[in-house]
Amino acid sequence: MTSTTSLFHPVEADVDLLTDNLKQLVSARHPILFAAAEYLFGAGGKRLRPAIVLLVSKATTPAQEITERHRRLAEITEMIHTASLVHDDVVDDSDMRRGLPTVHSSFGNRIAVLAGDFLFAQSSWYLANLDNLEVVKLLSEVIMDLAEGEIQQGLRRFDTSLSLEEYLEKSYYKTASLIANSAKAAGVLSDVPEDVAENLYEYGRNLGLAFQIVDDILDFTSSEEMLGKPAGSDLKNGNLTAPVLYAMQEFPGLETLIEREFKQEGDLPQALSIIDDSQGIALSRQLATEHTVRARECLAQLPKTESYQTLMDLTEYVTRRLH
Repeated sequence: MTSTTSLFHPVEADVDLLTDNLKQLVSARHPILFAAAEYLFGAGGKRLRPAIVLLVSKATTPAQEITERHRRLAEITEMIHTASLVHDDVVDDSDMRRGLPTVHSSFGNRIAVLAGDFLFAQSSWYLANLDNLEVVKLLSEVIMDLAEGEIQQGLRRFDTSLSLEEYLEKSYYKTASLIANSAKAAGVLSDVPEDVAENLYEYGRNLGLAFQIVDDILDFTSSEEMLGKPAGSDLKNGNLTAPVLYAMQEFPGLETLIEREFKQEGDLPQALSIIDDSQGIALSRQLATEHTVRARECLAQLPKTESYQTLMDLTEYVTRRLH
């Protein structure tokens, strides 16, 4: 499988520079933040979101250059993403992420919440200093969407009435909004026409939805070692994802196990077995592929540069993670 490092070849050096800059931007204020920054930005994340911003920046500027404002937008994007992960881990009481201890398990809940708050606040400060109102609006909406997605997920735990449309809406808030709005913002900073900016948004939205659907499939098909968390943990926590929703349509008895929150012995293994026997995984793969096809169609107006090709290749990388 192609690694994200090799996939991001046109901006590989820029992504490395971004990681170094993030540590410096965040860690200068306090020793605890320094420790958290070293952990957060040295934890081996894929850097998918800022890489997309950098690729869109190169693909939409005449000389294929990345300006300082584009670089700062990429840094803001990763700050927002990381802040949301820190808060998510506190809400979900997750001890591991990417195979490493989470911030709250290393530093305690109080420091983790404050570190997340600090990252959101600092990203907002740097965002305001871009002096572009449209970009400020786009990324501010992302921060609202992330909170909305987390609230929706919390309110709909073990809720078997959740529809596929509602699942996709929650997935947009939690994952796709940041990718969509930051891709569009990169185009706005490049002064692209409005229709091109809208297509960049749709590219990010569809890519983000596909990415989340694939993540939700991997929660059932990958090992704990590969996931960096226990397999099936979303279902155990009552987060109903595409494979579960499709499986419930095929095997209504699954609803009973979910509604009693797997409280009887053997409930969770039985539920996992039902999902494995159903068409849930296959139908979810198909749904993810449909979104990657739409994402590719949204790039038609871009010049056929190396960065354009990488953005195209990213859509295939998302579904290749399943193999």
